[in-house]
Amino acid sequence: MMIRKILLLISLALLLGACSGKQLSDEKQQKLAKLHYQMGIDALSKGLLPKAFKELIESNKIQPDQYEVEDALAYAWRLRGDLEKAEGFYKKALAHGGVASTQNNYGSLLIQMKRYKEAEAVLRKALEDPRYPNQDLLFINLGDALLEQGQFNDAIKAYRKAQIFRPNELVPKIREADAYMRFNRTNYARALYETLLRKNPGNRALVQGLLDVLKKQNDLPAARSLLNSFRQDTANPLDKAWASDELEKIR
Repeated sequence: MMIRKILLLISLALLLGACSGKQLSDEKQQKLAKLHYQMGIDALSKGLLPKAFKELIESNKIQPDQYEVEDALAYAWRLRGDLEKAEGFYKKALAHGGVASTQNNYGSLLIQMKRYKEAEAVLRKALEDPRYPNQDLLFINLGDALLEQGQFNDAIKAYRKAQIFRPNELVPKIREADAYMRFNRTNYARALYETLLRKNPGNRALVQGLLDVLKKQNDLPAARSLLNSFRQDTANPLDKAWASDELEKIR
């Protein structure tokens, strides 16, 4: 009887030891997978795309079905120009618990693929999570999806909501001005661009936007004046060259 008890205790100890070893192995795998993921993200931020793929693929191999890794792989494929593979990884990420950030990224991809109605649906799903920190980007993407569907008023509302989250950010204001220009409300677009340029002199994106409006209004003297002033004031040689090329087009 005593021998049977001793054997039972030995068996139990071996079983617990095996479980402990397995748990330790799982923890090591998680840490290793996370390390490769972090190195992949770092490579992405530095533009080292082959290195990013290597690290992210390794992380996914060690521990499959991590939505953060799949989201990053989707972005890497998008940078490489393979939008179909990028979409495949976004779908996997969403299936494995992807949150509003993944939905926003996927919505942005769908806009790039000109699938605006699908993009709107995905982005509205992301809006259901008020904790998502990049609300401004989300509303900008939604505005873009709406604008491409001809929903001008709703697009303007989305851009203005983006502005609420980032009051000092120029992108929502530029998007709004561009929307007015595209829908032939050029007077308001011009006034908005001129106002923004007074507050942000020398900003090439604003100069480009106002130039497009002036061309549409066929106000070539104002366009030449704008470009001459910009070329004279900017210290950036590339901006000077751009302004000179644009001037040649409208002489």
